[in-house]
Amino acid sequence: MAGKLDYSGEDITVSPQQATDLLAAIMAAAGCSHATARTVAEHLTDASLCGVASHGLVRAMQYVQQFEAGYMSPSSQPELRQTTRGAWEVDGHGGIGIPAMHMGLDHCMTEARERGIAAIAVKHCGHTGRLGAYAEKGADNGFLTICVGGGGRHNWCQVAPYGGAKGLLPTNPYAFGIPGGNDGPVMIDFATGSIAAGWIYAAKSANALLPEGTMVDAQGRPTRDPQDYFDGGAILPFGGPKGYGLGLMAEMIGEAMLGPSTTECNWFIICVDTRRWREPSSLQTAAEEILAEVRACPPAQGFERVEVPGERERRQRAENTIRGITLPLATWQQIEALANRLGVEVS
Repeated sequence: MAGKLDYSGEDITVSPQQATDLLAAIMAAAGCSHATARTVAEHLTDASLCGVASHGLVRAMQYVQQFEAGYMSPSSQPELRQTTRGAWEVDGHGGIGIPAMHMGLDHCMTEARERGIAAIAVKHCGHTGRLGAYAEKGADNGFLTICVGGGGRHNWCQVAPYGGAKGLLPTNPYAFGIPGGNDGPVMIDFATGSIAAGWIYAAKSANALLPEGTMVDAQGRPTRDPQDYFDGGAILPFGGPKGYGLGLMAEMIGEAMLGPSTTECNWFIICVDTRRWREPSSLQTAAEEILAEVRACPPAQGFERVEVPGERERRQRAENTIRGITLPLATWQQIEALANRLGVEVS
């Protein structure tokens, strides 16, 4: 398994089309519209193609579980609206967050193209998938794109504050994307916990161990066992006080500014039209000069090369599109078992 887990079990490789079709059928059988099911399936498959297993195929099981528990509504559709104060927001109506985020980003880009800069909130929806996908999409269209999520600490007490031993904050993530050089946008996507919760779900599914220094158990003791998280443990903030500070800032944006959150958390998207400052060709040339210098840095011991954020995901997407998605056999068998339970034929 690519990523952060200590896993030595058997793998399986499936084609992107096979994964997308099966996940779309599962989402439809769970109550999603055809369009929503396909959007969610394509998003999860793309995350796995990019090597982000924590937000890839494994999430289908979590989504169905949340549909069946009533946490998310599979049939809800997002709605774009303007508030009485003039701000734009998307109301997800308690549904899955992936279509809601696409709607919000698309509108934000349209507004930013007209005005130079725009912002939008996305509220009342469930999990939004790989946040970097939206930052990358915005950057591909010429926008400096910033996404941040927060405000869900009442439902998601996951990350201990710096110096604390109890989970109080969500993993409140950030993503930034900007048009880059010859190899595409520069994009960063990170949770403010030392590990995304999705990696914990992936580790439990694969019977794997988590990296050192990412979690404590319910007694505040360091642990690598993902089950300890579900038994009252907590994720540690990444970078100590820096990750804690970023997570707290996201909580302030998500709740103090945007209002009470429901279902998951509130999201804030900002798009800036980079063409207002520089022609795209000039930006690309200048960006490539910067990035070429960074790539040319001599690698430290234990590293093959210095990489530019976002380029690894695109490289893995291209490679895995050809050779297929590799994931733990146990995880794929669990996805197939879910399909069978929902009456979906597994080819």
